[in-house]
Amino acid sequence: MAAHSAKRAVLVVVGLAFFTDGLAYAMLPPLLPEYARAFGLSQTRLGLLYGMYAGALLLATVPLGAWVDRRGRRGPFLGGLVGFGGATLLFAFAGTYPLLLLARMLQGVAAAATWVAGLAMLADHFPAGQRGKGMSAVFACTNLGLLLGPAFAGWMVRLWNIRAAFLAMAGLAVLDAAVRVQLLPGDPPAQPAGTGYLRLLRNRNVRVFTGTMGMGAALGAGLEAVLPLRLARHLGMDAVAIGTAFAVAALASSLVSPLVGHWTDRRGAPGPMRLGLLLGAALFLAVPFLPGRTAAHGFMFLVGGACSLLMSPCGPALATQAEARGQGSYGAVFSLLNVSFALGMVVGPVLGSLLTDGLGLPLAMVVAAAGFLLYLPLLAGPRLRAAAAAGSGSAGRRSPG
Repeated sequence: MAAHSAKRAVLVVVGLAFFTDGLAYAMLPPLLPEYARAFGLSQTRLGLLYGMYAGALLLATVPLGAWVDRRGRRGPFLGGLVGFGGATLLFAFAGTYPLLLLARMLQGVAAAATWVAGLAMLADHFPAGQRGKGMSAVFACTNLGLLLGPAFAGWMVRLWNIRAAFLAMAGLAVLDAAVRVQLLPGDPPAQPAGTGYLRLLRNRNVRVFTGTMGMGAALGAGLEAVLPLRLARHLGMDAVAIGTAFAVAALASSLVSPLVGHWTDRRGAPGPMRLGLLLGAALFLAVPFLPGRTAAHGFMFLVGGACSLLMSPCGPALATQAEARGQGSYGAVFSLLNVSFALGMVVGPVLGSLLTDGLGLPLAMVVAAAGFLLYLPLLAGPRLRAAAAAGSGSAGRRSPG
């Protein structure tokens, strides 16, 4: 397959896979009240059901990264599709709470396989100076799925029922399967043995870029936990209005992500990451002072942009770090990225809620902003400038394959 055709095929296959994963992930929140009524679930059990995705992602991503590096990308990527189809059917026909937990867990494992293998394929086919553009395009597909998921689930349940929502999702999985089988390129030639997780983590740049992904995930997830109560109590926003505000964030992330990818390709990853940290700190400080609904929607647009500034450059930056060592350990670096993302999704809401309960919202947001500003110096210095040069100086190289 010619290099240009292979790139296009990878973008289509991975973009559709990430869109499908984002859509399925975002379907659950509007369905939680339905599950609570159908199965008599407490808030704790609903929280466990929601969090099972991140837990499974954390447990599965490291062994899946090793599989991607040792056995190639196709097997895990197709295996992720099988797991996704099984999870969707389990959700459609689950008659007990344990089966719902199993479905959510399987959904997380499938996502880990899809994300690690998908990002590794993008790194295989896009050279360093083009990875930002390629990865930001598939991240935009994810954000589109996150944007549409809640409304899709809500309307399907309003018109029919939960089973219909997941059967429709299964139909999308069939389309995804057809695209993967038809367009999925072959694995690249065998690479030398991967670097290994511990050796990767000894590299300062790997630690900093991986941590930045966690900061971006914590920003979005932390505000998801803290902000709705503020919007409801002080601005009188109901569930639909709050959901719309968070949809604005997903829309902004979809729009900003390609621009961040272009910036990353041209100038390297540290610049957008630094701007994301500064903007994130400012947003935390603004939370207690939102004056009305219009301001809340503008605020959420900036949240989506800040998350993209922090997270979109991380994949290209880490791929460049692996490539600089002459080894194809893309599975390992993207596993680290997944772990950091999942940890941010867990730590952000928990820590934000604890700080808010213990210190009050204004002081809690000051502490969160200070954490972002304290991370800022890690994205400066000669080593990070060298990483920026490595990430932006290879645009003229030909893609493999």
